[in-house]
Amino acid sequence: MKAQDEHGLHSPFVFDLYLNTIKKDPQLPSFEVIEAIRQTMLHSQETLQITDYGAGSRVNASSTRQVKDIAQHSKKSARLARLFYRLIQRFEYHSIFDLGTSLGLTTLYMAQANPSAHITTFEGCPETASVAQQNFKSWANRALSPQQSLPIQTVVGNLDETLPKAVEDTQRLDFVFFDANHRYEPTVRYFETCLTKAHNDSLFVFDDIHWSPEMEQAWEYIKVHPSVSATIDLAAVGLVFFRQQQRKQHFVLRWPFWK
Repeated sequence: MKAQDEHGLHSPFVFDLYLNTIKKDPQLPSFEVIEAIRQTMLHSQETLQITDYGAGSRVNASSTRQVKDIAQHSKKSARLARLFYRLIQRFEYHSIFDLGTSLGLTTLYMAQANPSAHITTFEGCPETASVAQQNFKSWANRALSPQQSLPIQTVVGNLDETLPKAVEDTQRLDFVFFDANHRYEPTVRYFETCLTKAHNDSLFVFDDIHWSPEMEQAWEYIKVHPSVSATIDLAAVGLVFFRQQQRKQHFVLRWPFWK
């Protein structure tokens, strides 16, 4: 109800970002390989034993799930993945963390945006990670040349343990997608851990910021953090910028993420 469009946006940076990157959504031929993998996942009857360290699923509480159900209920929309593609291309991000691999479809859009990037994707469930890695190989065989190496490294295990070590071993973080434990304390802790390697042009994206009261609380904490300049609420996700030249502002913008 509070969302606005580009009319009335007084920040030149946010105005241009919204008009030319967030709203524009071209369908590129290069996406067809990823969407073909998505269709395979949507029809896969393979059964996985799920290890879940987060807040769990609202749709299926069972620890045994079919891949097609995960693809249907746990996936991010292709529209959201395309947004990440455009953001990574616009800012030429190279060092990318993906906190919550699932089947790896959104990760593939990140890789498609910059095949020379270094993408570290984190997944708690070994069996889900195994399916994602198969998808990464399938994409690489069809989308990369023989001279190109897979730009994705998969880290499997409890994010509470794997993230601090990965951040310590990283010089800087350009783009981080937070889609792991949808609770207040872990979300804030992951944010502050990654913040140690953020820089002026970094972008952090938080998934499901209105998913629960705890996520609402975490989003409010992040918005007022002294390191944060501009934040953009797109309902499905929140974008967090650290640009020192940017006046501290919060924007709620219209964006039909479900398409």
